[in-house]
Amino acid sequence: MGNKQTIFTEEQLDAYQDCTFFTRKEILRLHARYHELAPQLVPMDYTKEPDIKLPPQLICNMPELKENPFKQRIVEVFSEDGSGNLSFNDFVDMFSVFSEMAPRELKAYYAFKIYDFNADGFICKEDLVVTLNKLTRDELAEEEVTLVCDKVVEEADLDCDNKLSYADFENMISRAPEFLSTFHIRI
Repeated sequence: MGNKQTIFTEEQLDAYQDCTFFTRKEILRLHARYHELAPQLVPMDYTKEPDIKLPPQLICNMPELKENPFKQRIVEVFSEDGSGNLSFNDFVDMFSVFSEMAPRELKAYYAFKIYDFNADGFICKEDLVVTLNKLTRDELAEEEVTLVCDKVVEEADLDCDNKLSYADFENMISRAPEFLSTFHIRI
């Protein structure tokens, strides 16, 4: 017979398929992408479930994220320990959420987490300032940023507490038909 190398057990592949929006072939392609980032660190055999995590710099420099102004925050949110270091499981989870097959509700949940920079469970004006400055690459004057952030809170804050809860955020993006098409990464 041949020397066919087994990267994952059948059970592992089944579990990845059950927990993501990917086929076996796509999971193997994701492993190849992960391996390309650090071939000296990432093993070609996951049957013994190695505890390998890649640093955020490697993930952020991927072509899929390199130009994204939220790349650092994205890897922090998907990092199990919040440090930005991603295990293969974290990496697969990130790509699964950003896949075209992921439902709007899941994308909204992670978008909220990404924009909640201070991780207090709300998107406050300070979070909006950081978001707007990242989106505009700090090209707006402070007064313009304040004006836009005040307007967002005024229009989206349904319970008038000067911050956006997840329900406020979900309501706001439900009126944004382009959200699904912009919140994805192709592998």
